[in-house]
Amino acid sequence: MRIFNTETKRKEEFVPLEPGKVRMYVCGPTVYNFIHIGNARPMIVFDTVRRYMEYSGYEVNYVSNFTDVDDKIIAKANEEGVSAQEISERYIKECKKDMEGMNVKPATTHPLATQEIDGMIDMIETLIEKGYAYNVNGTVYFRTRRFRDYGKLSHKNLDDLRAGNRSLLVTGEDQKEDPLDFVLWKPKKEGEPSWPSPWSDGRPGWHIECSVMSKKYLGEQIDIHAGGEDLIFPHHENEIAQSEGCSGQHPAVRYWLHNGFITINSEKMSKSLNNFFLVKDILEQYSPDALRYFLLSTHYRSPLDFSDERLEEANKSLERLSTAIENLLYLEKCEPGACDEAQRLLEKAKEYEEEFEAAMSDDFNTALATSSMFGLAKEINIYYQAVTSREGVVCQEAIAEVKRIFKFMTDVIGVLEKAWEGNTGANAAEYEELMQVILSVRQACREQKQWALADCIRDRLAEIGITIEDSPQGARWKKREV
Repeated sequence: MRIFNTETKRKEEFVPLEPGKVRMYVCGPTVYNFIHIGNARPMIVFDTVRRYMEYSGYEVNYVSNFTDVDDKIIAKANEEGVSAQEISERYIKECKKDMEGMNVKPATTHPLATQEIDGMIDMIETLIEKGYAYNVNGTVYFRTRRFRDYGKLSHKNLDDLRAGNRSLLVTGEDQKEDPLDFVLWKPKKEGEPSWPSPWSDGRPGWHIECSVMSKKYLGEQIDIHAGGEDLIFPHHENEIAQSEGCSGQHPAVRYWLHNGFITINSEKMSKSLNNFFLVKDILEQYSPDALRYFLLSTHYRSPLDFSDERLEEANKSLERLSTAIENLLYLEKCEPGACDEAQRLLEKAKEYEEEFEAAMSDDFNTALATSSMFGLAKEINIYYQAVTSREGVVCQEAIAEVKRIFKFMTDVIGVLEKAWEGNTGANAAEYEELMQVILSVRQACREQKQWALADCIRDRLAEIGITIEDSPQGARWKKREV
């Protein structure tokens, strides 16, 4: 398995710190609002990375945080006249709901920044003791130039940063030893949540949070740290300085993974441009599977342009895959028969499985992997047409193996879970009986050459998402779930 390491700017063979185990940290959202599509991309991308690694036999300890204390959270709380805790708890709940909808697996641990304050104070104290940090009037800064490797992730030169370092500047900049020093701890302001510390009652800076949570739940050295491209500098660069400065372990992270930006009609997503799309709003028009598939249809490191047209295309693609699943479920209920013809299907399925694995093992190339899914779907449909056009018997051994392969693909990509369930649910039996009555009425119409009425039944069913397929073995119905 080869993955692209942002730090080295090349693909590297993945070798975990501990054989068979992966320690993976993914930066989570700051919870002051509903999550947007920019938040959704790393969630889905790195959930897929995790899924493939677990398929490959690794035990993945997957940690993804919630930043639940931040200037934006405080501003939102003040605007609504409630506590910052109420805001963060509300939007953590909403975020988890959206994640579940997009089939993002819960992390092994979802730590909250506010629950790790003691660890942050401990790390800051260690950084002060080692000369990496200093206290000025209750504000603690990190001495950026003291960390000799600063800039190794973002490939930025410290001397070139002085003009463009607004993201590092805070109130009280004039008290810094160096304009590039960044905040580890800051004193409280009126109306802000705060915690006692040796330097002041206050709260941590943003960057220290992830260093502490990664260390606590994964150790001083981890295999993979991931997040959006926008986090490379300064957030992840500062994490490296803090973590390695504190522990003395180099590197703190073996492999850095970053997904590309999302644009809206080729423009950067921005509230000021009114092109800021929340996941919950998208899911009112499109299925979660369609959104997930769309976000995986391009290689994760590439920019991705969002549009309604692209989501419509994703929906149609999923319908094709869903049809293949329905056909497989139908085939496995057919009478057993000869395996000669099914052997070709099985051989093609194994070829597509190898292609899928090769794509995913080459820096998690989901765009290429999904093409293997469509190749296999086409072969399944060809075999289905052949079976339904004659005696209707199948090679059950071959179908079982093809099903395993196809389901492995959809499970890794994380789509169409419900499609594999077939027609199930509390009213499934009654639904099936009702449809059989309708199909028998339609068949009677056909036998009596009442073609217009038979076609009317078919068309009215299509309007509510039910497709009728006629074959020598009789009519079959399908309900579109995508």
